[in-house]
Amino acid sequence: MKACSACGRLYPDDSGFCPVDGQALVSATQAPVASSDDDARIGQIMCTRYQVRRVVADGGMGRVYEALDMVDRGNVALKILHPDVAQDEVSVERFRREFEVSKLLPHDHIVDVRDFQPTHDGSFALAMEFLYGEELRNTLKRELVIPAARVVRMLSQIALALDEAHQRKLVHRDLKPDNIFLCQTREGDIVKILDFGSVKDKGESAKKLTVMGTTIGSPYYMAPEQAQGLDTLDHRADVWSLAAIAYECVTGKVPFQGSNGPSILLEILTKEPAPPSKVGGEQKYPIPPTLDRVMIHAFKKNASMRIGSVGALADAVGSAYGLSGNHFEWAKTTEAELGASIEAQMASLMLADGRPTTADATADGFFGESSSLDAPDPFGSTQPPPQFGGGGMGQGQPPMQYGGVQDDLVPMGVPKSNMLLFLAIGAGAFFFVIGIIVVVLVF
Repeated sequence: MKACSACGRLYPDDSGFCPVDGQALVSATQAPVASSDDDARIGQIMCTRYQVRRVVADGGMGRVYEALDMVDRGNVALKILHPDVAQDEVSVERFRREFEVSKLLPHDHIVDVRDFQPTHDGSFALAMEFLYGEELRNTLKRELVIPAARVVRMLSQIALALDEAHQRKLVHRDLKPDNIFLCQTREGDIVKILDFGSVKDKGESAKKLTVMGTTIGSPYYMAPEQAQGLDTLDHRADVWSLAAIAYECVTGKVPFQGSNGPSILLEILTKEPAPPSKVGGEQKYPIPPTLDRVMIHAFKKNASMRIGSVGALADAVGSAYGLSGNHFEWAKTTEAELGASIEAQMASLMLADGRPTTADATADGFFGESSSLDAPDPFGSTQPPPQFGGGGMGQGQPPMQYGGVQDDLVPMGVPKSNMLLFLAIGAGAFFFVIGIIVVVLVF
């Protein structure tokens, strides 16, 4: 490794100059590290092997440093808990779990957490691979929205990692733009998922992580079952969270808003978000109505009716933008190629109808939900709904299933017309009154 003697940044051996300071680089072991009055750790050796070079970021739980691994001769990101956080057993356990889960999930799109150790100053440190780029949160703060091709490529790479985690019965539970890191390359972003410290293990050997008086997860991206603290929470909570992230990426707004945590959770439990094509209609990147219907299924409050996996969600979003293929292909396709394919389809996609089928509206009403994202009746009698399968927007395919529910079939037991629904409700009320009368006469 080489280092800049001015700023302390570390670079590969084939680098010549620091692009930040313009200084010629020297061997990292020969570059002096200036001490700092603001942080006593700068220049110190932590955990007997990591030489702290500079502060990279500050967070609610800890501070992140760039450090030189004196054993492996490479740079690492060293995350050390704040002193007050290090006294909290739950926070330390989450920190430890992030390391343990990383060992279970070695994956190109999950950050590699390499070490967990106590520090000499009474805290705890995680050493992980050093990433070049920025969190999705910073990208959205700067750009507000990002192109569809970038969104599809990002969702596809996340799906590759999360579907594997879900197969192992591990649910992330805290997906948000802050935990998605974008490493920019010429072909497009290489995505890394961060912070598996909140993971829920649904396997038989699961360890219990007690959270005293808190609900894990960011409220803006939290599924209804997670907001209610239900133990039945599974991988479909991550589907909801990833859909909320995608919604924000294309519209510039989160799907459920509120002034504080409780008000946000109330929105999630009782309201439906507006269609993304309407919310983001004035953004610089067009949003086709075909995406609206994907979001309808991604935000089903009943998890059993929701899109069944993050891979299926990525496929549905890509198909809504007119792409052929699936997320396995799109994860490796360059952003430029994806963008060209989407651009070629956009004019016709903008004329499509993204409203739900009658079956969708009936089922939602039966389960106490609105007819879906503000949309009236469906595609009409002459135009079939778009297909969200792996083959793009083709017609003549069997209806796509989301979580086991077909788009154009009313679930068993759901009345197929409003009149029948009213009759069923009336009959129920009648027998309820008769029951009360019988109880009164008997007693």
